Amino acid sequence: MKCPYCDDSESKVLDSRVSKELDAIRRRRECLKCGKRFTTAERIEEGLPLVIKKDGRREVFDRAKILNGLKKACEKRPISITNLEKIVSRIEYNLLEKGEREIKGAEIGEMVMEELRKLDEVAYVRFASVYRQFRDINEFMEELKDLLIKKGEQ
Repeated sequence: MKCPYCDDSESKVLDSRVSKELDAIRRRRECLKCGKRFTTAERIEEGLPLVIKKDGRREVFDRAKILNGLKKACEKRPISITNLEKIVSRIEYNLLEKGEREIKGAEIGEMVMEELRKLDEVAYVRFASVYRQFRDINEFMEELKDLLIKKGEQ
């Protein structure tokens, strides 16, 4: 682990704790060269499936991409970054639980939309409009009708 202050790679661990979400280990470290302290987070990434994109390409699952999409959808909405990170962690957990080696990006997109639908309807519609690439107002209206029907069923 490189020290963020002096770039030396030698440090000692002073304290280790499991994160509140139980998805990472936080470590307090001290650089052996400059003596400054810093915190790192270790997250288990193996086991996550490759994502199959629309064009057939495969790429490594990247939680930052999901988080960025959520941030854009929730811009200017009363939603904390903590809630968005919890959504990403739940999606990651669900993918690990499936145990599949590959998953279509569309499945991940649907998971994100379901989480947003429960969290904030405006953010859901924003995300859906970009994700589903509505071609006209009629497609957009159909999505809104579906949202209202599902809301009425609850």
